[in-house]
Amino acid sequence: MIDLHTHTDQSDGTLSPRELVEEAARVGLDALAITDHDTFAGYDQAVEHAAPASIELICGVELSTKYRGRSVHLLAYFLKQEPTREFRKWVSTLEGSRNRRNLELLEKLRERGVDISIEEVSRRAGKIVGRPHFAAAIVEKGYASSVQDAFDQYLDESAACFVVRDEPALEVANARILASGGLPVLPHPGRVAATPSVLEEEVTQMRDTGLRGIEVYHSDHSPSDRAFYAELAGRLGLAATGGSDFHGAAKPRIALGTGIDGNLHVPNSVLDKLRSA
Repeated sequence: MIDLHTHTDQSDGTLSPRELVEEAARVGLDALAITDHDTFAGYDQAVEHAAPASIELICGVELSTKYRGRSVHLLAYFLKQEPTREFRKWVSTLEGSRNRRNLELLEKLRERGVDISIEEVSRRAGKIVGRPHFAAAIVEKGYASSVQDAFDQYLDESAACFVVRDEPALEVANARILASGGLPVLPHPGRVAATPSVLEEEVTQMRDTGLRGIEVYHSDHSPSDRAFYAELAGRLGLAATGGSDFHGAAKPRIALGTGIDGNLHVPNSVLDKLRSA
């Protein structure tokens, strides 16, 4: 069993890179990919802990991109070589755009009477500060009853304080990933389009601009979802990937390796096929 979609406390997860590797060993994973948002810090810190734990560690990152005017996430895997220095430098510029968004978000919250500081938000985060860290601070200060309530009132795309990030176009990100020896993959495809026909049309266009894989296995997916995404991947010539999207206590229902109530099992053969892709 493997898990190719996980997050540490260097982005919006709650386990440290070492703790994530230890949990992977505890649940019996053979391979683990760390795919933090806009940073390789979690992967870099986990490298020294993986071999002693008999875990094959896969380098990955999850990027926020723009596609048809909306934000779409994109996974990048580096299965045969480390990401190039140029690619790492480019990813660091995305971190800069996130920081600028956070300052704008903070100002909008203050205009709405939500008095929190960037220090209160940052102390909950590792290298990357994101909206979940804002939500935790908002709840602690009593401006929302729960993290979901904080998103509903202030942080979600339709909420009062939402700030659009400066994100690269998906086709630009695909090109950057491929040029650096990586494999670009669309995660949780069900969040991209409302209907299967629209999803197929959009994934086809993404493939034509460099997409090389689609996440077939995910904690969100039902058995019928998995069957559809597997068939779509095969028909479009895309590699099939899979992972839990584990965040630790930030998403407590999702267990590493096994998803929600055991609904996930990603076989080792997925990684073998990814390498051939």
